[in-house]
Amino acid sequence: MLSAFRARSRTQRAFLCLVGAALVVLVVLEGLNAPYLPMAAATAVSGVLCLAALVTPERLLARQIVLATAVSCSLSVVEAQLRHRPENTPGMVELCALLLLITRAVRRYPPVKAVAYAAGPALAAVLLSLRLLVDQQFLVAVVVVVAMPFMVVLGVCLRLYDTLRAREREAIQHAQRLEHARELHDFVAHHVTAIVAQTKAARFTAAGGHVQSPEDLDRMLAEIERAGSQAMGSMRSMVSGLRDTSVPAATRPAGDLSVLRDLTQEFSVLGPPAALTLDPRLTERRLPPETTTTVHRVVQESLTNARKHATGADRVEVRVTVQPGSRDRLEVSVTDDGRGGTPAARGKADGSGYGLVGLAERVEAIGGQLTAGPRSGRGWHVLAVLPLGTASTSSG
Repeated sequence: MLSAFRARSRTQRAFLCLVGAALVVLVVLEGLNAPYLPMAAATAVSGVLCLAALVTPERLLARQIVLATAVSCSLSVVEAQLRHRPENTPGMVELCALLLLITRAVRRYPPVKAVAYAAGPALAAVLLSLRLLVDQQFLVAVVVVVAMPFMVVLGVCLRLYDTLRAREREAIQHAQRLEHARELHDFVAHHVTAIVAQTKAARFTAAGGHVQSPEDLDRMLAEIERAGSQAMGSMRSMVSGLRDTSVPAATRPAGDLSVLRDLTQEFSVLGPPAALTLDPRLTERRLPPETTTTVHRVVQESLTNARKHATGADRVEVRVTVQPGSRDRLEVSVTDDGRGGTPAARGKADGSGYGLVGLAERVEAIGGQLTAGPRSGRGWHVLAVLPLGTASTSSG
């Protein structure tokens, strides 16, 4: 309750405090309706305890319900023995609070406990009619008995609503975990693969007995350092996004496809030459962020797999074009002419990762299709068909 109160704006908190103060004043005024001053004070105390039970923290709710209902029942029984009783009201604010306690007990507790903790407020609400004159008791008792089923139904509805919200929250969190897992794989695996490839090249050269010049060795170490720095930057951006969701993740590419040129050029430094063909019609329009991000991930994952498995590849071709015969879909095609890599290894990245699995999930999530497999003769082909999106607008 307190955390929910603090989460509201200042205006909302001020309004809630004003409502609470008004209810307390009403309880006191209703208490003054009693013919005796001690009874007036006791009525005010009982009403305030019932109101407090509505806003008490959940860990103290059971104790507060027992205390409030015990005081209310005791006061009703004592006041029923008096010759002079209130003529106007037995404490309508207290009565409403007791009925709402039934709803809260049904909402917060499992069925068995809900029955136990709702029985107290129900009994106290019925006994509240004893505070009035005899000719007025029946009407109030009937109103209370009729209202109780509605309060129980309201509690059940709120409990179902809470359950649905919890399931929705779990589904959102699960989707976020999958998204973060794909982000980590897409970025970190890409950069770490570059480090591994460069290290293998250095070890292969050394094992062959070739003496590397200081310039070549410095260049290799510089490439390893750059890839490591990029991996650390991607990790730092991911962690920052997880710690503060209000800050946009720096790992997401911009709303255009110009980053693909940097990606293919970076790949060409440590691997076979990568040629990029980018349809001019796509550069002239701003694509939806989810489409741009997915295109980037498809190319990145495909290049990473080519670096790992395309043994002896002489060329990698990356084509991003509008699908022939369709104006609302684009194709992302990545092919290589390497000899290595079985479908199982290519599909799961070293047999244990989730490269193409996560990639297929990402593509299908925005309404696209992904196919990947060996080419006839030699090489590997990845093809993704993605929607361009109806919200795309011209950059001019």
